[in-house]
Amino acid sequence: MDEQRKYVEKLSAQMVEWDNQIDRLKDKAASATADSKSDYHQAIEALQRKRHEASERLQRVAVASDDEWEDLKVGTEQVLGEVRSILRDAVMKIK
Repeated sequence: MDEQRKYVEKLSAQMVEWDNQIDRLKDKAASATADSKSDYHQAIEALQRKRHEASERLQRVAVASDDEWEDLKVGTEQVLGEVRSILRDAVMKIK
């Protein structure tokens, strides 16, 4: 259970960081040109959807039994990778 708790704490901290990064993108979108605003909004919407999905998976991991959580971890890691990828692509595309 200790490993599971550490995993949940680590991912919870990652969620907070992603929220901060999304907020920074929103701030940049507010001062962006009309052409760039569309890119920002698309990236922000995609990030928010995936971040929400990751949050739901994290909640399931947090309450899972010892036997279940390892299986849930695999799917959660996939979603987390997708969030990282979308965020990286958004930052690179918008710069």
